[in-house]
Amino acid sequence: MRDHTKLLAELSEEYRRYAPKSAALHERARAHIVDGMSHARRAVTPFPPRLVRAKGAWVEDEDGHRILDFWQGHYANILGHNADVIVSAVVQALEGSRGLQTGFEDRVHVEAAEILCRQTGAERVRFTTSGALATMYSILLARAYTGRDLVLKVGGGWHGAQPWGLKGVSFNSRSRYDHMETDGFPDIIDRDTIVSRFNDPQHLRDTFAKHGDRIACFILEPFVGAGGFIPATREYLREARALTEHYGSVLIFDEVISGFRFRAGDLGALYGVRPDLAAFGKIVGGGMPVAAVAGRADILNLAGAEGGNRVRFTGGTYSAHPASMVAAKVVMEYLVANEASIYPRLADLGEKTRRAMEQAFAEEGILARTTGDPRGAFGGSSLGMLHFPYDETLELTSPDDVYDPQKCDVALRDRVIQTALLLEDVHVVHGLGAVSTAHTEAEVEFLREACRRVARRIRRYL
Repeated sequence: MRDHTKLLAELSEEYRRYAPKSAALHERARAHIVDGMSHARRAVTPFPPRLVRAKGAWVEDEDGHRILDFWQGHYANILGHNADVIVSAVVQALEGSRGLQTGFEDRVHVEAAEILCRQTGAERVRFTTSGALATMYSILLARAYTGRDLVLKVGGGWHGAQPWGLKGVSFNSRSRYDHMETDGFPDIIDRDTIVSRFNDPQHLRDTFAKHGDRIACFILEPFVGAGGFIPATREYLREARALTEHYGSVLIFDEVISGFRFRAGDLGALYGVRPDLAAFGKIVGGGMPVAAVAGRADILNLAGAEGGNRVRFTGGTYSAHPASMVAAKVVMEYLVANEASIYPRLADLGEKTRRAMEQAFAEEGILARTTGDPRGAFGGSSLGMLHFPYDETLELTSPDDVYDPQKCDVALRDRVIQTALLLEDVHVVHGLGAVSTAHTEAEVEFLREACRRVARRIRRYL
């Protein structure tokens, strides 16, 4: 394991000189906002760039730097920042005296629901405002439907800051993923949440054999996001479907990242696996706060009058917010209408982006690997995460592989590379991120050259 303390200190000091206005604004923010931010994932060492505008593949910070961005709104902006087709529709709604909250229902809400159900095969849907709420409500529905208490999830899987999502997210050398991520929850949340290994069918079979009659649901991402941008194998997902059906558990796909990312609909369809419930967010909101739970009517109806309102999935003030529904309808319509051209191009560009990063570091003698390639499980991918394994033969097939500091240089990926690339006017998260329709091969070459310069800068420290 490498010590990057000196390298990170040097990069941080250089970045303070490079972005003094962002540095000053960050210190101002810290006086009133916890850590100067309201989302911990936006943290950058020593501080994040503070933006003044964002368009397409690029953003601009307070210091006037034009930065190539692969974060793209937490991977929500598949059409790039502030896409004209979405912005114009929202502006038109606001200028037409609609768009801000009214507390009433409208036509656009219905139309957005119809699109989402049609494209995912869901029988019912209910909208909310965040992926964390969507996964939480999915689990509540499953527990109520089955009358069982245990929730099964994947180690390294992130399902938002909600009770059952806050166990087994970060790797720990002592417990691996069998630990709670936060204080404040009662012990029963820990006891009722079981963690399984991703892409390990035998471990899944063993877990169901031991606990199957108590498992209310199995929640997982068919394409693990924060846990490594790793696709499930077909065998694994089909085994998940078979086991949940056999034991009477609810299968929940968390498609907050993957929904509408690989096709104009759910990723599960590309595997030929339909879950009982699915959580959507990010892309389906078009840059606005939209999330949804979609799936079987008999389960979702537990949140409505037909099911006796047994689950208090009643919605919040901003659920199905008028302007958000306008954005959701427009982005889904656009992706459906242009599916045949958008997704093959994104897949090709994603592949070129991942290869460009690997090659740039290899040319400077640094072993780097990217995840995000579907490896034949389905078509291509516009997502990627960079890793620095110590062993070139290591297979990166689960979160355990990419977050174990004995196997990969996690600090190099998550902290050093991010700061070093900002000095080259490139912003990445987890070493890379996502390409959008606004990215081109010119942006891929910009990234390639930036990575070469970063590799030359850091190689003497490795």
